[in-house]
Parts: sequence; C-alpha cells; structure tokens
Amino acid sequence: MNTARPPLAVVVKGWPRLSETFIAQELVALEAAGHAFEIWSLRHPTDIKSHPLHAQLKARVNYLPEYLHEEPVRVWRAREIAQQLPGYFEAYRIWRADLRRDATPNRIRRFGQACVLAAEMPEEVLGLYAHFLHTPSSVARYAAIMRDLPWSFSAHAKDIWTSPEWEIQEKLSAAHHGAEFGATCTGFGAKHLQELADTPDRIDLVYHGLDLTRFPAPPARRPRRPQDPMRFMSVGRLVEKKGFDRLIAALALLPAGLDWHWTHIGGGGLGDLLQGMAEDAGIADRITWRGACDQPEVIEAMRSSDLFVLPSRVAADGDRDGLPNVLMEAASQALPILSTPVSAIPEFIDHGIHGLLSADSPEALAESLLSAARHPQKLAEMAQSALARLRSDFGMDPGIAQLSKRLNSMLQNG
Repeated sequence: MNTARPPLAVVVKGWPRLSETFIAQELVALEAAGHAFEIWSLRHPTDIKSHPLHAQLKARVNYLPEYLHEEPVRVWRAREIAQQLPGYFEAYRIWRADLRRDATPNRIRRFGQACVLAAEMPEEVLGLYAHFLHTPSSVARYAAIMRDLPWSFSAHAKDIWTSPEWEIQEKLSAAHHGAEFGATCTGFGAKHLQELADTPDRIDLVYHGLDLTRFPAPPARRPRRPQDPMRFMSVGRLVEKKGFDRLIAALALLPAGLDWHWTHIGGGGLGDLLQGMAEDAGIADRITWRGACDQPEVIEAMRSSDLFVLPSRVAADGDRDGLPNVLMEAASQALPILSTPVSAIPEFIDHGIHGLLSADSPEALAESLLSAARHPQKLAEMAQSALARLRSDFGMDPGIAQLSKRLNSMLQNG
C-alpha cells in the first residue's frame, strides 16, 4: 500500500469558509488538474454550513493550533523539532525582525504555528502555497525557511491593502526568502504588487473566473413591469468595505411610490448595527436578512431577484474588495448588477454596458436604484452583456492552467 504524502502543503486561514468559495473552487480544480496536496488551516471552521464544493475536495485537512496556549504540549514539542531543522535560526532571525516592527500577539502566534507546520509537515513536502498574503503567508514563509523549501501565495483584497508595505516588499524579495511566485486575482492588485516586488515577473494576474459547469443555465427572465415590486438582493459580509450602511441609507431615500424589497445574504459583525439603521429609517419591514447561506441557496435567490447590488467602498483602514466572485455569479444567472467603481470591479463591469456603476454615496446609490427600476429593458440588456463577457473572458480554466504551471515549476525546482 502506498502511504506517501502529497508534495504540496496548502496553507489557509480557515477551512471551510462560506465566504471563500473562490478558494474551494480553485483547490477542487487543482486536484482535477492532477495536483496532490494537504490543507493546513490556521483556524477551525466557524460556519455551520458548507458549500457542496467543500465535499468534493479529496485533500486531507490538518488544523494548526488556533491559539498557542490551547495546545501547549503540541507547540513546545514542535518547537523542539523545529530547532533541529536547517533553517530554524534564520527563520527565527527574520521573525524577530518582523516582531520588532509588529509587536502583536498575532505575530507571536504566526511563529508558533509555523513551528508546528514545519515539524508536522511530512518529509514528502517540496513546497508550500498560501491563500492570502498576510497571516497565512507569514506562517508559510517562516515554515518554508525552517525546512529550506520554496513557498508561494495567492493574494486577494484585504491582505494586499492593509498589510504594511515593508512586509509585502520582503515577502516579494529573494533577498528576504520571499515567495517563489505570487498570484493575485485583479489587474489592480497585480500592478500594486509588481511595483513592490524585486522583479515584476514574480507576480501573476490570475482571475478566479467561474467554473460555469457548476452553475445552472440562467432562467428565462422577462423584463420587470413598472407596476411589479423591485426585488433587490446583495451577498456579502456585513463589514465596512461592503458599503451596506450606505445602501440602507439609499433605500430610505427611494420614493414612496416605488414598491421594493431587499434581501441580504451573508454574516458579519455589523449585523445588529445595520438592522438598527434599517429600523431607524423605517424600512425594516422591506428587508430580509438571511444570514450565511450555501452556494445553491445563493444561486436560487439570484434566479428570483431583479437586481444584484454590491455597494463596495474603501474602508477607513484601506481595506477594499478585489473583484468579488459574487458579481460573476450574478452574471451567470443573467441577474442585472449595480455596483461601484472600486478597486477591480470595473475590470468586469463597464458602466452602462455590463451593469451600472455608481458612486458610493447614499444619494448616488438611490438614484441608480431608481434608474434601474424605471428601465427594466435596458437592465436586461446589460445583464446579457455581462453574461456574454463572463463566458468569453472570465472562465476558470485559463487561470488554473497558469497556476498549475507555476506550482509544478516550484515543486520541480524546489
């Protein structure tokens, strides 16, 4: 019986996560492309549900100590093993330099998790690949240095825009044991990282795209009649960068003569605050808060809605969306889209062609919502254009092929 372990270790922040379908989609596709790997998760799952995609993944999932004090024996045993590894003291030196600039409990936890990862990864591992450039990449980098292995990452949104510049530069520098390569899912993010890297070709633009075989064909939609209620829906975590506070304010500005209902899908820490805003604005009875849903539930809701609304904005700490996959999921169901020109969203949506892009103020959003309600035929035409663009330019296969090529090169040269 062959008991050999896979040559690739994939480091993720948490597994499984409903809000990170794009990671599950990618990993399932990499398995289908012939890659064997194990997942190493920094956190245990918090979502009650999971997507069907998660069940398709064959990879073994390992959980690192989420908090070091919860598994002291495991951590100290791992550190003793790690100290015997060829690159431990170099990793320790780099971590101490990082700690001086970021003296936080999280930075300490990263090194402890890296010791466990380096000690417990099987000897067959030839390289590491981390999803997100911040914490998971730090753990992967320290562990890779300890084991004298190459590492790589995929960056997305918050990890690019809220990480300190010095840390990104060092993670993208060969002189500082940086990543063999980095992939990121937007041209906007790729340009920023290429400017910080020691060489631009260290960064690849790899759109997530969609595996359209996983989605039903769009429903036969008839343009909404002016007298019908307008069914708005949104999918996204209840966090500042998603802009749902401004959307609630915009909904409150809609004229009394417009019959509408808004459905929100997603979890997040601002739920109580936003529901309170809706009550204060007198529109709570027009809103349904569904909480976290799996992907089939999301698609079902998209098929019975009139407009998908994602009012993304830049948060106070600089956090922002990349190119949210939910926009492409909405397009897959020929659901018209209203969003904002933040970050990479215009890479998929041209205003007036594939959907509507509005400024993120309540007044501008309200005007766009009203315009959408008044022009159902134009809305339907834009939805068809977005669907055509999705099919022609944002399929999943080209990105997976590029990522697969990079991973194979890393493992062969490692």
